[in-house]
Amino acid sequence: MKREIIKTGDGSSTIFLPDWNEHYHSKHGALQEALHVFIKSGYQFYLSSHEPTQLSILEIGFGTGLNALLTLIEAEKDRIHVNYTGVEAYPVEAEELQVLDYSEVVGEEVASEVFQKVHETPWEKSVEISPFFRLQKEKKFFSEISAVQEFDLIYFDAFGPRVQPDLWSEEVFRNMYAALKTNGVLVTYSAKGDVRRAMQAAGFEVSRLPGPPGKREMLRAVKK
Repeated sequence: MKREIIKTGDGSSTIFLPDWNEHYHSKHGALQEALHVFIKSGYQFYLSSHEPTQLSILEIGFGTGLNALLTLIEAEKDRIHVNYTGVEAYPVEAEELQVLDYSEVVGEEVASEVFQKVHETPWEKSVEISPFFRLQKEKKFFSEISAVQEFDLIYFDAFGPRVQPDLWSEEVFRNMYAALKTNGVLVTYSAKGDVRRAMQAAGFEVSRLPGPPGKREMLRAVKK
């Protein structure tokens, strides 16, 4: 499938799939969306309500690695030990990653080096990227996830339900529910009614939250 790298509204880049008219991140701002949905509404929310010393995170749709990079930076600042698992069926090509390098827009001195490390680590192996961040990338389909009460937090960043509705089904969210520990949290950029209802049918308590720039709402789900 053809892929193009484009600039988004906040100056950061993302990948565009013209055949699907779908972007890996929001066209209004890739960095802004990641910070709002996954860092602020996911990572920071979990820390504020649980005060953990370590955190297990599952990302559904590892993609460009932007969410992993931002989480590592936060973990270093907070001195929280993060075990991060990123699942991706179709990894981004090395040539695309070189163009996408987010170090300039992230504004952290270590960002470029860390971004490179994140993508150079081998798949299917747990690797320490920094003293506070361990990464395991898994090349598999989301339906193949069989974890049970393993994760505190899930970043659900799959392609949108318009183009891949099967990734947003009740069955998938049942797998996500099983993978989370009690009181675990799932966050996603989507706020579609069908998605919210699928989450609720899977057992989640679901809240609508203000969305990132260019999007009215997003969803956060909690396993009780």
